[in-house]
Amino acid sequence: MAPGLRTSPRAVVLLLSLLGLAAAGKLLVVPVDGSHWLSMQEVLDILGQKGHEVVVVAPEVTMHIKPSENFLMKRYSVPYTQEDLKQEFQAFFHFSFEQGSFLERFVKAYKGIKRITNFGVTSCQHLLQNKELMRYLEESKFDALLTDPVVLCGAILAQHLSLPAVYFLRGIPCGLDFEATQCPRPPSYVPRGFTQLTDHMSFLQRAKNLLHDIPDLFLCDFAFEPYSKLASEFLQREVTVQDLLRQASVWLLRSEFVLEYPRPLMPNIIPIGGLNCAHKELPQEFEAMVNASGEHGVVVFSLGSMVSEIPMKKAMEIAEALGTVPQTVLWRYTGKAPPNLPKNVKLVKWLPQNDLLAHPKTRAFITHGGSHGVYEGICNAVPMVLMPLFGDQMDNAKRVESRGAGLTLNILEMTSNDISTALKAVINDKKYKENIQRLSDLHLDRPIHPLDLAVHWVEFVMRHKGAPHLRPAAHDLNWVQYHSLDVIAFLAAVVLLAFFISFKCCLCCCRRCFCKKGRTRKAAKAKSH
Repeated sequence: MAPGLRTSPRAVVLLLSLLGLAAAGKLLVVPVDGSHWLSMQEVLDILGQKGHEVVVVAPEVTMHIKPSENFLMKRYSVPYTQEDLKQEFQAFFHFSFEQGSFLERFVKAYKGIKRITNFGVTSCQHLLQNKELMRYLEESKFDALLTDPVVLCGAILAQHLSLPAVYFLRGIPCGLDFEATQCPRPPSYVPRGFTQLTDHMSFLQRAKNLLHDIPDLFLCDFAFEPYSKLASEFLQREVTVQDLLRQASVWLLRSEFVLEYPRPLMPNIIPIGGLNCAHKELPQEFEAMVNASGEHGVVVFSLGSMVSEIPMKKAMEIAEALGTVPQTVLWRYTGKAPPNLPKNVKLVKWLPQNDLLAHPKTRAFITHGGSHGVYEGICNAVPMVLMPLFGDQMDNAKRVESRGAGLTLNILEMTSNDISTALKAVINDKKYKENIQRLSDLHLDRPIHPLDLAVHWVEFVMRHKGAPHLRPAAHDLNWVQYHSLDVIAFLAAVVLLAFFISFKCCLCCCRRCFCKKGRTRKAAKAKSH
């Protein structure tokens, strides 16, 4: 700096702020409601705080997607009400507690997924048909689009606006994420979704894993094909589900190999499992409950943001089991209180789950096995009792149990005694605490926090208008070329041709040899006569 020139600290801060704004970008976000939104919101808050202009497009009727000072919310109308949405999801989740034969449960699950898919497709149709909103999006000149591809509306919009896309997800049913990213997934050690298998399988388990690809095709067809039809009509060209998924520049995968089984990943797939583990100070109300628990501590019990009421018979069985432990149980539950609710159980309509798990007096975590809760349990080293309900929760529970960090119960078949035994085991048997502590130490030993990593890669795609250098060339090959079947066929033809020519040459030589010998013998006979 030249002599005599001075810069005040306030001026320096202002200059740095202006530099930050100069580097800021504009991000379009098409989220998915429910628990999918909760972790994405944390990424958006940080991007907004860093000066980026973040625009979230969501329907007027949602369960969890709310406005924030860190981003701009653009709403569009849909032909269903809040009550319609609530009833549909409650009916779907209530099905998880119903008994019945495999066929009956399969039919109910099929109908439930079909109805929920229709909600997503209907919402997407009204977004794409909203001319005023679409005109605004087309004129806004965004740098990138962030979406969860479990609902493909964001992917359709990215193609229409010619924007590089960042996919933010836990996974896509029926292995579509593997196919769309061109990730190898040998059935010998990569367990399929919903199989509850580990990466060490017996012969029969490997057979089951291989055959599981067949129902996956069926699931993909009715859950995702409606978006293919919608995209084809809107983009006015033939578009497949794979076409929509393959366009992603970067995949932010909400998983991590401390919990997941090791498998191949492509360079544009970034594991960010555990990004939602940052905790805050407990609210006074809950701090008082924890402090009042004495030396025994507390147990945190939640079946997730989407399930807050269960059948009374099952609630009474759970309440009876919870009364058998000396810990204070904080149970997130909004239904009618069971008549046998013990004194050590506190029912709350909401609880700061991660903040409670971070408290040193928390002894166990009863969870449905959702990815958010499982990673929060790992981050805070709290052993788990898992009661999976649907979707990937069964597989998550199997992974925790296979690591020796918790016990899994079948929510349809479990009794009060089963719950009590499992809960006492994870609290009193030191091996569960030791195993979850080991997982926590591994998970936290990383050079950059998963939340910061997710933010970095979104900004990376915004700055560079995509990440084509990370895109594998496999996307440009057809099925025959990918498996080198054309090369194998060519080499086989060359080998066969070489064998054929060699055989013909040998045959020709043999014929000449035999003919020559035959003429020599005839000549010898003629001379002798």
